[in-house]
Amino acid sequence: MSLQIRYNQALSTRTGAHLSMKILHTSDWHLGQNFFTKSRKQEHQAFLDWLLQEIDKNQIDAVIVAGDVFDTGSPPSYAREMYNQFVVSISQRNCALVVLGGNHDSVSTLRESKSLLACLHTHVVANTSDDLQSQLIALKNHDGEIGAIVCAVPFVRPRDVLTSQAGESGTDKRQALGDAIKSHYHELYQAAVKLRDDNGWQVPIIATGHLTALGVSPSKSVRDIYIGTLDGFAADGFPPADYIALGHIHRPQIVAKSEHIRYSGSPIPLSFDELKFNKQVVLVEFEGDQRVRIEPISVPSFQPMGVLKGSLEEIEVQLSEYLEHDDPKAVWLHIEVSVQDYLSDLQQRIQLMTEGLNVEVLQLQRTRGPKAQALTQEAKETLSELTPNDVFQKRLALEVFEGEDELARKERIQTQFTQIVAEVEHAEGEE
Repeated sequence: MSLQIRYNQALSTRTGAHLSMKILHTSDWHLGQNFFTKSRKQEHQAFLDWLLQEIDKNQIDAVIVAGDVFDTGSPPSYAREMYNQFVVSISQRNCALVVLGGNHDSVSTLRESKSLLACLHTHVVANTSDDLQSQLIALKNHDGEIGAIVCAVPFVRPRDVLTSQAGESGTDKRQALGDAIKSHYHELYQAAVKLRDDNGWQVPIIATGHLTALGVSPSKSVRDIYIGTLDGFAADGFPPADYIALGHIHRPQIVAKSEHIRYSGSPIPLSFDELKFNKQVVLVEFEGDQRVRIEPISVPSFQPMGVLKGSLEEIEVQLSEYLEHDDPKAVWLHIEVSVQDYLSDLQQRIQLMTEGLNVEVLQLQRTRGPKAQALTQEAKETLSELTPNDVFQKRLALEVFEGEDELARKERIQTQFTQIVAEVEHAEGEE
């Protein structure tokens, strides 16, 4: 124990001051993810090793993972092993861990080791339920004293808080789900206040969530949730907690201009457009029940990546910057070609340009400007360049919808399609 910590403890005893409670907020690890056929195993392991170093360096009392621990409901064995080893390592540091289920996580997968991990200072909340006490967590600091109460809210599945009503419109369902989530938050918060008051604890109340709050900026790797039911959760629906740790949005950001409501973002880039902003975890410190610090900590890059855009000539110039790249890891590239986007041998030309360079082109796209939508361009697009929605919209464009009834039918078809895609993507997480 450091001299400074012993001094703070002694000072606390003499003056009645409160010891600090330091919490690290992170989310959206997506362990087990494959990125254009590339495994992220080494990156994730490097991140977890770095996170343990930060826990030691900052004397963290508890870590909150706000959902999407795994990328799929059936993660590969190495991802489960990585997760379990992290739990063991963090428990050896006398640091608590709170794990919330996300929309990518399987409820059954998280539950299977819940009881065992509870013996290692780890609290797992896989899904919501009527049992509010199971979602209230009293966190202890390094000295074994209660330092915070967590309203542990994971990804809220509609079936966990709603009963479907016949004849409900889409608007009615959106309103009902939003109200149900808001009600759940406030009931849980009131239970936390009662727990604090009954025990005479002077500690902060922290809430969590895994959802889309209105007004945030997502990235391309974020799959919409609540599609066709709830577009986003209004920030005024959150309870008056001292800090709200959110997950699901991969871009770190503050919600509704409220410093204490935050998305930590994903620790590694899960799509090329996430290279635009720094990755981070968030350190939140309390003295008693008073929040005294919110400090983002930048996560280093564990895999070189880059985005190149322009004409073939411009891209060739940009590629020359990698001539001196001496990192043993090849740079993963996204290349987007404009001007010559009509060329049928585009892939071969890019291969010639990258020969001898320590780079790997994982994604090659043609710029989709007005010209790119011409028939000649469509004939040269490959399925690897299109999302399911792109294919669906191209097929829908071949139909004619005239009049109010037909336009309403078109809207219903689009809504049904997005719901089906969402259900397929989240099927494993619904176990």
